[in-house]
Amino acid sequence: MPIDYDKLLNYPIPAVEQDLSMRDSMLYALGVGVGADPMDTGQLQFAYEDGLKAMPSMAVVLCHPGFWVKNPDTGIDWVKVLHGEQSMVLHRPLPTRGKLIGKSRVTEIYDKGADKGALMYQERTVSDAETGEKICTLTASTFCRGDGGFGGGPSGPSPKPHALPGRDPDGAIDMPTLAQAALIYRLSGDYNPLHADPAVATKAGFERPILHGLCTFGVACHALVKALCDYQPERLVRQDVRFSAPVYPGETIRVEYWRDGGQVSYRAKVVERDVVVLNNGYAEIAG
Repeated sequence: MPIDYDKLLNYPIPAVEQDLSMRDSMLYALGVGVGADPMDTGQLQFAYEDGLKAMPSMAVVLCHPGFWVKNPDTGIDWVKVLHGEQSMVLHRPLPTRGKLIGKSRVTEIYDKGADKGALMYQERTVSDAETGEKICTLTASTFCRGDGGFGGGPSGPSPKPHALPGRDPDGAIDMPTLAQAALIYRLSGDYNPLHADPAVATKAGFERPILHGLCTFGVACHALVKALCDYQPERLVRQDVRFSAPVYPGETIRVEYWRDGGQVSYRAKVVERDVVVLNNGYAEIAG
């Protein structure tokens, strides 16, 4: 069954309520590499209950609607979907606990052609369930490789990624990852076996389980908070990126950045293989 443009654009993705705990906040931080230096108090504030703060990128796991594209009535060939881009805008510092509600919707689907697939954009807003105050807005693109040529939707132009500056990076920071990083990160809600089961990873064409793309996103966030925000997480108010290649747990992620006032461009490479894994990165820093 092909994608029905109007149906998918109005697909009823259920709202998700979450009772966020301090343990959830600390577990997420450990999943993106916090605590590698136990003497670094800047890192400790994300993993220790005394004065606990949330890593900004935790926004991407809050009130997640789950893998709803797997539902047969979406018309999506879910086996062939890839996470293309991710953006988060923080309207206030993330809480470390509390009752939250997330509402998701499909905002557009571009039909790139029968041999090129489709590009679907989604938006999720997360708010305080008790006060209604908006906490963050998340947008993402999903590349549906097996669903082009459905008709009924625009063919483009789709939004262009952020262009990196032509000059050399202003700085770089290396972020080692643990061999068990994917096994820790998945406990924040993404249980795709591709990140844990060697047999599934091999069937998908990888030599071993890969790191979640959103974990790599979180590692980059940690790097930006460390290098450019002096470990003041409330200063990072936006982060965008395009996923370009997978990371294997245990590899070192080098985040290169260009700073133009409060606007930051960045990309990330795996040091051991010299492969760009995050590209066209953009962030905004307050103060």
